[in-house]
Formats: sequence, structure tokens, C-alpha cells
Amino acid sequence: MARDRTELQSILEEIMADYADPNDSHVYYQPPASVRMRYPCIVYSLSSKDPTWADNRKYLQMNRYSVTVIDYDADSTIPDAVEALPWSRFERMFAADRLNHFTYNLYF
Repeated sequence: MARDRTELQSILEEIMADYADPNDSHVYYQPPASVRMRYPCIVYSLSSKDPTWADNRKYLQMNRYSVTVIDYDADSTIPDAVEALPWSRFERMFAADRLNHFTYNLYF
């Protein structure tokens, strides 16, 4: 079965610990529009639940999260740390509002 989301939160906070204030993790789970994000940051949300079937039964289910690293620096090393996670796959990179967005699909 899928692992607990709080475990993923902890992993992402460990990644950000090297880049942001340890008292403010800069990791946001499905932030509402009213939240003022501080950069660099990681934003993630549940995008789907992907089952694996065996013998006409759901054998395993993995949660797929959309994970976005947002940074002013186009050469940031934070995306490399996210990409190094198991079951992580780079999706795309784009720039908006002078910020670079690195998007990943992460199965957890």
C-alpha cells in the first residue's frame, strides 16, 4: 500500500534543510492561494492513485504526487536532490514570473 504522506513531507523537508531556514521548511502541501510562499521551495500535491493489479485484484497502490521545485536560480541543485529520490521522474521545466519551476512525478 501507499506510504504515509507525512513521511514524504519529512523527506522533502530534509532536502530543503540545506537551502532554507531550518525553522521554516519551505515545503508546501497543496497550499491555498492565501499562503505566501518563500523561495526556494517545494510544492507538492496528490495527483493520482495508481493501482497494480494481479489475479483480478488490486495488489498494490502507489500515490502519485506532483512535486514542483520553485527557485530563482535556473541552475539550482534542489531539483537534482528531488530527482535522486526513488520513483521520481522529471516531467518538465518552465519559467514564470522570474521563477524557475522544475516539475516531477513522484510515486510514494
